[in-house]
Amino acid sequence: MAITETRNTVAGDEGGMGYLQSVPRRVVTIYLPLLIFVIVLLFPFYWMAVTAVKPNEEMTNFNDFSPFWVVNPTLEHIHYLLFQTSYPGWLWNTILISTASTFLSLLASVFAAYAIERLRFSGSRQTGLAIFLAYLVPPSILFIPLSVMVFNLGLYDTPFALILTYPTFLVPFCTWLLMGYFRSIPFELEECALIDGASRWQILTKIVLPLSVPGLISAGIFAFTLSWNEFIYALTFIQSSENKTVPVGVLTELVRSDVYEWGALMAGALIGSLPVVILYSFFVEHYVSSMTGAVKE
Repeated sequence: MAITETRNTVAGDEGGMGYLQSVPRRVVTIYLPLLIFVIVLLFPFYWMAVTAVKPNEEMTNFNDFSPFWVVNPTLEHIHYLLFQTSYPGWLWNTILISTASTFLSLLASVFAAYAIERLRFSGSRQTGLAIFLAYLVPPSILFIPLSVMVFNLGLYDTPFALILTYPTFLVPFCTWLLMGYFRSIPFELEECALIDGASRWQILTKIVLPLSVPGLISAGIFAFTLSWNEFIYALTFIQSSENKTVPVGVLTELVRSDVYEWGALMAGALIGSLPVVILYSFFVEHYVSSMTGAVKE
């Protein structure tokens, strides 16, 4: 009887994950796809790192040197980038603008998402849909009227020009993301708080927001990344070299006519990507939990 049950269990597992017990099958279905994915994902960073420390003669002499390796590494390109260009200022401008615009966007998105999802007013769904559709408007269309407003307000060539315009595409996205997260929080928690005499502000700050920390972190990471990599607004609203951000400064200052300073370009791109990588690494657990859902009823 026991042998029959064991055979039935094994037979039942064949339709599930039992096929992964074989080593060749695990290699083909798991390890090989993961290896290809990791190589494709990390190869750009490897190429940037190699080019950043590669001398100029090795970049152009492919007969004597391999393009995938460095024979005589040098820090000349990094030294040139940090001490002979305005790159430290570009990096500081990018951090300041991204942090400020992310904070303003999250602040506005929290109020908008809470009002739409928790107050249940007439037309809330249509309002949420309209906010999401606003995110789909291309920035190449928005920057024309926004540039007129920036000029009229006297904000041209200042960090405030980007801090106040980035929320135009950050707020719709963060609001849409937080709406889905707030929707998963049980309404019974708010009803009990209302019965106990709590105000809407107390409910938001002491109940909803503490339960929504993973969603807030997820929205903040997306907003910070979008504002960090934004190019069109930064190119249009900033003119002076010292006020540029990293994406614009690296492209406009390190490319002179047909001369490309590849070592400095790759070093700037690599250093510019490190803050976002560090941000993801610190909050990856909260980010994953926000993707898997919030408080369940």
